[in-house]
Amino acid sequence: MNTNASTMSHCFTAAAQDLDPQQSPPPPPATSTSTQPYHQQPQPQRRLRGFAATNSTSAAATTPIKSRKERDKEKERTKLRERHRRAITSRMLAGLRQYGNFPLPARADMNDVIAALAREAGWTVEPDGTTYRQTPRPPPMQPQSQSQPPPVSHFNSVQQNNSNASNVQGINPVRSVESPLYSGSLRNCSVRPSVDCQPSTLRVDENLSPASLDSVAAERDAKLDKYSSACAIDSPECLKAGQLVQDVHCREHGNGLPETSYIPVYVKLATGLISNFCQLMDPEGVKVELQHLRSLNVDGVIVDCWWGIVEAWTPKKYEWAGYREMFNIIREFGMKLQVVMAFHEYGGPDTGGIFISLPQWILEIGKNNQDIFFTDREGRRNTECLSWGIDKERVLKGRTGIEIYFDFMRSFRTEFDDLFTEGLISAVEVGLGASGELKYPSFSERMGWRYPGIGEFQCHDKHLLRNLQRAAKLRGHSFWGRAPDNAGYYNSKPHETGFFCDSGDYDSYYGRFFRHWYTQVLIDHADNVLSLATLAFEDIQIVVKIPAVYWWYKTSSHAAELTAGFNNPSNQDGYAPLFDVLKKHAVTMKFVISGFQSPYPEIDEALTDPMALNWQVLNSGWDKGLSVAGQNGQPCYNRDEFMRLVDTAKPRDHPDRRHFSFFAFQQPSPSIQRTLCFSEIDYFIKSMHGEVGN
Repeated sequence: MNTNASTMSHCFTAAAQDLDPQQSPPPPPATSTSTQPYHQQPQPQRRLRGFAATNSTSAAATTPIKSRKERDKEKERTKLRERHRRAITSRMLAGLRQYGNFPLPARADMNDVIAALAREAGWTVEPDGTTYRQTPRPPPMQPQSQSQPPPVSHFNSVQQNNSNASNVQGINPVRSVESPLYSGSLRNCSVRPSVDCQPSTLRVDENLSPASLDSVAAERDAKLDKYSSACAIDSPECLKAGQLVQDVHCREHGNGLPETSYIPVYVKLATGLISNFCQLMDPEGVKVELQHLRSLNVDGVIVDCWWGIVEAWTPKKYEWAGYREMFNIIREFGMKLQVVMAFHEYGGPDTGGIFISLPQWILEIGKNNQDIFFTDREGRRNTECLSWGIDKERVLKGRTGIEIYFDFMRSFRTEFDDLFTEGLISAVEVGLGASGELKYPSFSERMGWRYPGIGEFQCHDKHLLRNLQRAAKLRGHSFWGRAPDNAGYYNSKPHETGFFCDSGDYDSYYGRFFRHWYTQVLIDHADNVLSLATLAFEDIQIVVKIPAVYWWYKTSSHAAELTAGFNNPSNQDGYAPLFDVLKKHAVTMKFVISGFQSPYPEIDEALTDPMALNWQVLNSGWDKGLSVAGQNGQPCYNRDEFMRLVDTAKPRDHPDRRHFSFFAFQQPSPSIQRTLCFSEIDYFIKSMHGEVGN
């Protein structure tokens, strides 16, 4: 018996070695005859493995330096491919939000997309990702005799033939689990049976599997006409058994505006009502204008308070007489007032011959010290506003730039304290750069810029260059203390430059450093001025205007945004750091709506994308918890343009139901307004107030 067991043990051991030669052998038998062969047999294999390991180690140690460089280049190429992939993904997500009405978050990933598609198809997606289909409750079973087989449930019959689901008795239509946004839409629809109800037109096939959800979006458009007739939400024609309804857009004449939020509308008064000696030029004309605006039911007006008029001749001598007279007239009409602290120059070919410069005593200083102004690469000075390099330099008769702004704002707050106490002044907008917008003057027409040029970096005055050199030295690369010399000129295109072209220097180590520094100067300027503005206007809403630089948005570098001071290349939210500062001071971000197509449609090489820029900036502000307002960049002349502004101000497909806190309307010239556009402006204001449909 023992002999057989020993023999079987040797057989199993040999079999195991044949099946798995890499397996460690069992302990050797106790006999001396088997010990010697056992110790000699695996030795060559161990030497081979050790030799191979030694060769591998020595080969890795002798890797040439050229291979490391190649690997570094491959890493950079991989990063570029990843950025390109993210750019495509970002545009796809924007398209799903805009054209597919998918409630995707601002920073959606593919999990969010799949979850949205699943919900659109009628599935329920739990927060932990669990996905399942809502099923109707089967009807109560009728008593059957024992001789009869059990009937097939109604639910199974619906699965087999969904087209006959409406003939099944006792089954109620089932709605899928919805987000609060769309459930609210359903409630609005149910109380307005006469409203045009346009369902999402998705009838889910019971044989649909999760793998086939990618085709849902395509089926949505194909079936749109089938369910586009007007119907009541609870009528049999609108909901049939087996049809799962998730997204119902209630539209009154296509908009459903009466159910939307009330957005106050402020109209900007024309520049030139106050003379350069701070006198109100035409009081009766102002009254006529205010009467006209009140007939349109606007909520208030916006008035520019020009630094170049109020403190025109002598430092710290402020003249407010003309503005006092104007504000008293506005108070008589019972309208709210927003004022703009305008620290920039006004004038140009489209301003009707009106020109307002910086204060004369500032210009006198600039004759001897031109470095108080922004400077381009060729050394030309731009007098539109003061350079941010002197924010903390005492070069303005003993005061810094920040102190100049603070003294002006404090004087205004003291002079019109009664209007603040009465609540007449509802907000104060602080100008932070050229055109009153937070940006560098990189698109100056007086310097020869024409759309769609990329503009030029404005950092060549001695104060900003000193700041750049100091930042480069702290970074450990003193030779980076210079502005790019291959960034082109005002009217260059990105691909014509070595800095902004695809894979250009903007994405090199130096380029990233310079972009970050250039934007940080802008952010620091906003932080410094707003710190004192909140001190001067305590408990008053402060507004900051952000421009819309939409040309060259489809390029990888976003060259025009970079020269304006917004570090926003592809796959990077360049506005988030700035909005962190605005949130810190609890200010309202007013975004200039750039329009929805290029103002020069004959120029098609500018690679513009105004809609994508609008979406990015607005959602970035909302994500930071900012109060967001809007202003039209160009005058509107037809209803389509007005309604696009309304859709931007209160987007119906936004998952969080965000909307503007107010809208600043830049009106056309008075002659056009009163003849061609009066009815359109009236309709636009009522739409903003949520009073009418389309």
